[in-house]
Amino acid sequence: MLVVMGVSGSGKTTLGVTLATRTGWPFLDADELHSAQAVARMAAGIPLTDADRGPWLGRVAEWIAQRQRAGEPAIVACSALKRQYRDRLRAADPDLRFAYLRADRAQIAERLGRRAGHFFPPALATAQFDDLEEPGPDENVITVPIGQSAADEADAVLRALDAGSSRDG
Repeated sequence: MLVVMGVSGSGKTTLGVTLATRTGWPFLDADELHSAQAVARMAAGIPLTDADRGPWLGRVAEWIAQRQRAGEPAIVACSALKRQYRDRLRAADPDLRFAYLRADRAQIAERLGRRAGHFFPPALATAQFDDLEEPGPDENVITVPIGQSAADEADAVLRALDAGSSRDG
């Protein structure tokens, strides 16, 4: 089971779909599990709080737990910005792996400025970076710097998964 994580605009969905296509594993974009109220808050430029994210993380964790109970590998695109969020997801599957799309503020500003038709406004990127707690080496993480093609990012993740490594990819 793999969570593709990072701030909005880092390419989680693109990488997740690429990995799902290559592996045949089911894919979930966790944005689909946000409540209508949470989407409306973000669309209005209001950052979500830990309390806002709690029910959403519960739904994501349940999806992970269902796949884990079925013995089915899967991929989830989820921001998972804070360690406590990742811990909550990891409780659903203790062997959960994370592919962290590392980006800087300038890269995300440029990407979000080009993105159309998404509920997340570029102004909220600052709040996401403020909330971001980069995963530590003890978190079963594969770190992938953005800026390369989705195919190259997927290659790095799959190499690390094949190697069973928690080192950067």
